[in-house]
Formats: sequence, C-alpha cells, structure tokens
Amino acid sequence: MSIIKLHDKYFKSYISEIQIQEAVESVVQKVYADCKDETPIFIGILNGCFMFVADFVREYNGPCEVSFVKLASYQGTNSTGKIKQLVGVNENLEGRTVVILEDIIDTGNTLEEIYKIFEDKKLKQLKIATLFFKPDVFKKELPIDYIGISIPDKFIVGYGLDYDGIGRNYASIYQLTTKPTMKNIVLFGPPGAGKGTQAELLRDKYELIHISTGEVFRFNIKNETELGLLAKSYMDDGNLVPDEVTIKMLKAEVERNADAKGFIFDGFPRTESQAAALDAFLEEKGESINGMVALEVPEDLLVGRLLERGKTSGRSDDQDESKIRNRFNEYNTKTAVLKDYYQAQNKYFGANGVGTIPEITERLCSIFDKI
Repeated sequence: MSIIKLHDKYFKSYISEIQIQEAVESVVQKVYADCKDETPIFIGILNGCFMFVADFVREYNGPCEVSFVKLASYQGTNSTGKIKQLVGVNENLEGRTVVILEDIIDTGNTLEEIYKIFEDKKLKQLKIATLFFKPDVFKKELPIDYIGISIPDKFIVGYGLDYDGIGRNYASIYQLTTKPTMKNIVLFGPPGAGKGTQAELLRDKYELIHISTGEVFRFNIKNETELGLLAKSYMDDGNLVPDEVTIKMLKAEVERNADAKGFIFDGFPRTESQAAALDAFLEEKGESINGMVALEVPEDLLVGRLLERGKTSGRSDDQDESKIRNRFNEYNTKTAVLKDYYQAQNKYFGANGVGTIPEITERLCSIFDKI
C-alpha cells in the first residue's frame, strides 16, 4: 500500500515490514549480548510500543520479565512537550537491570521523564532501547543504549504509532506527505462489457488520460521505439512480453503527461506483481491508485452479445463460443487476483455493468466521485 489517508492527513510508505523486523532483531541481539547472564525486566512505554515489545520479547531467547508504563506527550502530529505519567510500574526493581523499550525517541522529553521515574528505584542499571530515533530534534544530554533505525524529523505512523488514535495497526511505517493531486483509476471489465466506451466517457468527464495497454504497445511498435522493438522481438518469438518492458512503456506514457489530472489504466495491471510495480512508481511521484473499478456483467449475457457482434465485426474470436469462454476464464482469473490485491487496500469497487450506456456511466461516476 503506497499512500493512506488517516483523518485529514496523507501518509506514504516509508519503512517496510521487513526493514522493521531486521531492526528489531538487531536491537534484540545487542540487548541479549549485554543481558544474557541475568534476567532483565523489559518495560514498554505505552501506547506506541506494544508492537515493538511483542516482537522484541518473541525474539529474545533468554529469561526476562515484561511490564509497561504509560506516558503521554503527543496531540495530533505535534509533541506537546508536557509529559504525564498515567500508569506506573509496581514491581520491585531494586537491584534489577531494567531495559526501557521505546517505539520512538525524538525531542527526548519522554526519555527525560523516564529517567526521573526510575532514578529512585535503586536499579542495578537502566538501559534505553528505541526502535526509531530522530537525532535532528533530540535535545537532551541523555544516553540511549540501543537504536534500531535513525530517521529524519518527519511524522510517522504504523507499527504501533498513531495519528490521533488511528494507524497503529499497520505492519509497516508510513510518513506524512502532501495530499495526492491526481485521480488514478484501474478500470476492468470482461470482454464485451463496454469498458472501452465507458473509459472514453469517463476520460472526457473527469479530464483524465486514458492509457490502454494495447494502444501503448501498438504505438511503440509502430513507431519503432526502443521499447517497441524490444517488445516485438519477444512477440515475434511467440513469448510473452516481460512485465519490466510493459511497465517501462506505461511509465513513459505517464511521464509524457506529467501535468495530467490523473489516469485511467485500461488493461494494466494484470498481475499482482504489475500492480505492486505500479504502486511503487506512483508512490515515487507522491501519488497512488485511488481505486480499481470493475464492470460486473453476467457471463452468459456477454457471450450472447459477443456472438452477435461477431456477425459483423469480422473478429474470429467473437465467432467461436469456446474461444469466448476461454477469454472469460482468463479475465476472471486475473481479476480475482487483482480484486484481492486492491480489496486489501480497500480500493476495489464493483459496478453493475448491465443497462444502457448512460445508466452504466452514471453508476461509474458515482464511484469515481467517492474515490
């Protein structure tokens, strides 16, 4: 997922789930090296640390205890600078090694309060471990023993961190960004559903650029561009054009229309890897796919429509019902995969594709206006 909206703010992908886990494992290894000969007590600073603490203690192979203290310093996206201890530690900590597990340390105000809380506990030693650290704004002369990832002073959410109460559940980290300015739609429809007609109508109504994979291929091959010649070489050998080539063609098409209000992607993506590549490309531009809109029409109705069209179109694949059924099988297989991909991002929208052209357009417009 490239860009998410939480309340009135937008956030872009920043640190992946894999990178986070690698950082957690690194901190665990360092803590274990220092504490393996004793039973430390790990104390998490709620609320943001709960994911970090859970993953940390699962990775820690030695004996340990776990507790929590709750402090508060953030309102919205800004640190108030005022720390209030809400829930204290009740365990007897005298002579114990305490390792504080923090999700993030920025100004150091919370860290300063932590040192005050534990200064009279008669500890053997107090160590501080933080998953994320903002060195640019750290204002205190206080030691931090273990740091997972140092980051710039940008507001982040995910992996336990929130923006006004939401966003903690994401497995990766997202960084505050500007509001996307484009409307980017992936338009899908089975053969004969009238997707091409609707794409043209929607393109004109919303002033979007319609990018048809087929047209992009034909343009590049006809004009003998470097990518067109490369694609043709695969096609001439009877091979599928690799995703990498297709994606480069589409990127070039997007770049040629850099000032566009958005794009309707028609015929792409067709696989989850292509969808992920499109997300990554748009993310680089501070944009994202707003939604996948799929025209839903009963297969038997469309088969009859295509067979009727085949009487005048001259297309051989519109004249053989078995070939038509195979096209539907291919479409349904590909759409099912992408439906799951976009549903996981809450970006899949099905539209009833039965009715007159204006009726279907009206349904699609109601979806476009929402996303």
